[in-house]
Amino acid sequence: MPNISLIISTYNRDKFIYECLKCIAISGESSVSYEIVLVNNNSTDSTESECERFAADFPQVPFKYFIETQQGLSFARNRGINEAKGDVLVFLDDDAMVCQNYLALLQKCLNEYADTVAFGGKIKPRFENGVTPKWLSKWTYSLVSAIDMGDKVRLFRGNKYPIGANMGFRRATLESAGAFNTELGRAGKNLMAGEEKDIFNRIKVAGGNIYYFPEIEVEHVIPPNRTTYSFIAKMGIGIGKSERVRAGVSGRINRLILECVKWAASIILFVGYTLLLQPAKGYVLILLRYNVTKGLLGRP
Repeated sequence: MPNISLIISTYNRDKFIYECLKCIAISGESSVSYEIVLVNNNSTDSTESECERFAADFPQVPFKYFIETQQGLSFARNRGINEAKGDVLVFLDDDAMVCQNYLALLQKCLNEYADTVAFGGKIKPRFENGVTPKWLSKWTYSLVSAIDMGDKVRLFRGNKYPIGANMGFRRATLESAGAFNTELGRAGKNLMAGEEKDIFNRIKVAGGNIYYFPEIEVEHVIPPNRTTYSFIAKMGIGIGKSERVRAGVSGRINRLILECVKWAASIILFVGYTLLLQPAKGYVLILLRYNVTKGLLGRP
């Protein structure tokens, strides 16, 4: 039985999926017992043939391929949990490229921090066109699914939590906390989110330790269309809708109060960046906040 299961959910990413799988295969993990569980969530491109090419090129890699017909990232991730056999479940995006010795480094971290119930690693953006957007700042790093909390192991505290492109759980943790909420998360072109925050909040409420392991690093490919203002606006609406679902009726007032606080912070940062002659960094914060609020209020 493998100790670690790498679960990759994919939807129409034939451009990246082979490299994603290849990076795992060539990262020198012969000392670690692992498997790759790939869940194809109704892709209509060449994803299946790219996976077949990988299986043929790397027959030594324990590779399982499944098709999940219920559309949505949370459905696909839950299918991966059900199909995986490992004691540790790692979730990677289909356009995330692991670092050398990723699994050996992860195994070392889990051995050193035995109280770990869940974890996340460093994620660096790899802009496909080689151009870093002018609006990118530490406040908007998460918009490209990136995270860098330094080079020391630490706990995720407060409202900080891992990002789905590079995160994981002990199986026992998910058996206790429950699976991903299928009312949240992306589904096709729907940019809803929140399923990761939801599950990590459940773990935190139960008192579990969620660690940041900087050594288990991935590069996350960011195509040009994901850096446009129109994409960020759609993402903001999806985040707002997800927060409305997560808060429910009972928590809606508290979530609206928090949104007011975030508006105040965004305005302060907007003024600061404008004075520093970096208006794009300020503008994108206002753009995001405006659309999150629209989604939160259910406005068209």
